[in-house]
Amino acid sequence: MGVFDSFKELVTQKPVGLKKPDFYKADSDSKKQLERLQQLYATAPDRVKLQIERDMKLLAYGIAGEDNVAFELNNSYLPIIVLHDLRLEHEGLSVQIDYLIITTKFCLVVECKNLFGNLEVNSRGEFIRELEFNGKRKKEGIYSPITQNARHMEMIKALRLGKKRNLLMRMALEKSFGDFHKSVIVLANPKTVINLKRAPKNVKDQIIRSDQLIDYIKRLLRENKDLASSEKEMYEMAEFFVGLHKENPVDYAEKYLVGGGFEQSDAIVDREENSGVEVKIDETPLYQALKQYRYETSKAEGVKAFYVYNNLQLEALIAIMPANLDELRKVSGFGDVKCEKYGKEILSIILRYSNCE
Repeated sequence: MGVFDSFKELVTQKPVGLKKPDFYKADSDSKKQLERLQQLYATAPDRVKLQIERDMKLLAYGIAGEDNVAFELNNSYLPIIVLHDLRLEHEGLSVQIDYLIITTKFCLVVECKNLFGNLEVNSRGEFIRELEFNGKRKKEGIYSPITQNARHMEMIKALRLGKKRNLLMRMALEKSFGDFHKSVIVLANPKTVINLKRAPKNVKDQIIRSDQLIDYIKRLLRENKDLASSEKEMYEMAEFFVGLHKENPVDYAEKYLVGGGFEQSDAIVDREENSGVEVKIDETPLYQALKQYRYETSKAEGVKAFYVYNNLQLEALIAIMPANLDELRKVSGFGDVKCEKYGKEILSIILRYSNCE
């Protein structure tokens, strides 16, 4: 950048070369996994196709939500740098960030939720989803995306502080972290109805719809009175995070294959009867055992069942079938603390039912 451009950037508080969003990291682990399953599906025997279809549907649903956010960002013409699907690790913990948006004034962590059903957030900040099932309405708690984003922010803070060797620089970052790093939950499904009447203010302020995202970013930029970062500083920040990105070690297709060929049996077949009749995942003995353990544990601890693990995590346990703590840590949401509290019993249940198959 020349002297004139540097001066212009300082005066206008806008990057000179960056005229619209730059998707500096645009690839997605979910899209790679979906492509892998689509290839697998083409040659899969009928007995496993139903489960592959289910995995593909879940992946495609999440991808659709993230694509809605990408559409809004692409059409914003804001001078921002966008990092999609970042997976960060620190001291045995890992987080997956849907979008990290680097603006001239701050970094914004976006957790994209393509949720279905009606949602309510109560006065304690708990997320409750209402669904219609077989003509009846059913309520269930879901893991708070606010808590999820808080974990993302803590990870980013730890990683950034880890790069500051100078005590004064660490103190300065500690003090300014909340001003330069912000987070928001974006509801990507336009059909989702959410009731926030009883929700705490700090929760309300962190939940928006995808069509509100650009106005949200513009408002935060207007309210921020700090000096703008230069284009060079913005790209240095992007390089910092991209350099920390770790590929997801979980292979969605691995559970279907043994020695390069298809597994001779799979989790959705009732192997005890050996009838080949396919059953839903929530009807399998392993699912019921893990659900019962979750219920008993939550009652003993006096917490909601989804605090132990939610339904998606329960299904992921069955999909991955971890054999040890290292493999259990690959399941989203199972960090060192949760593995220490529940890992031994979960692995015992999985081992018991895998031996029965």
